[in-house]
Amino acid sequence: MTYPKLSFLLIVWFSFIPQVQAFENLEKGPFFKVIEVVDGDTVRLEDGRQVRLVGLQAPKLPLGRKGFKKWPLADESKKMLENLCLNRQVQLHFGGTAMDRHSRILAHLITEDGTWIQGEMLRQGMARVYTFPDNRSVIDKMLKAEKEARHNNRGIWQHPFYRVRSPENLYKVIGTFQVVEGVVRATAFVKGTIYLNYGADWRKDFTVKIKGKAKRLFKNVGLDPLSLKGKRLRVRGWLKKRNGPLIEATHPEQIEVIE
Repeated sequence: MTYPKLSFLLIVWFSFIPQVQAFENLEKGPFFKVIEVVDGDTVRLEDGRQVRLVGLQAPKLPLGRKGFKKWPLADESKKMLENLCLNRQVQLHFGGTAMDRHSRILAHLITEDGTWIQGEMLRQGMARVYTFPDNRSVIDKMLKAEKEARHNNRGIWQHPFYRVRSPENLYKVIGTFQVVEGVVRATAFVKGTIYLNYGADWRKDFTVKIKGKAKRLFKNVGLDPLSLKGKRLRVRGWLKKRNGPLIEATHPEQIEVIE
């Protein structure tokens, strides 16, 4: 794994630490003090670098973006993260790509007393699970924590802005991140791409698209998307308009099969 740039002394110090398996097979990094909470899923460390709490999407603040409307409960989410880690030592844990295109560190944070920050944010209902193909570690535990909060109607799950949506009437929320739950009516394999159709007319109804490398990732976990006809699924991702509303599943953790 390629870690974010550290100071020379930290590189030397870290190079002598045995690469033992940490929390759920995450790789241990150094401890740092959190000196600022930027929003509900981003903090600043004592050395000035930012950490994006990998696997989370918290309600968003404008943060200087012109015309950006603050999401509901964004201030409350930021406050929760401050209560959990501001002015505390946290250890970075890595389970995938370690830096994003904005030069932010991508890590799980665990405090000196063993509190897993991502888990607490999800359990308190102050964030949703938000994953990528190159950062999929401990997603099972994260989904479990999110489910607990949703079941108990905590935090964002009390607000209609974040509700789990049905496959119908998604046109008004195209361009946003959504969690959609419904029954797959048909599956299709067309020109190397798998489609999960949630309605009778794929030209208008909600569809999940799986292509390219994603198909191999599904195969690696033993899940055949073409076998999901008639199954109730919960799928998360950014809604696009491709004929009807569409979410592209780039990795299997975006899809939960609901028993």
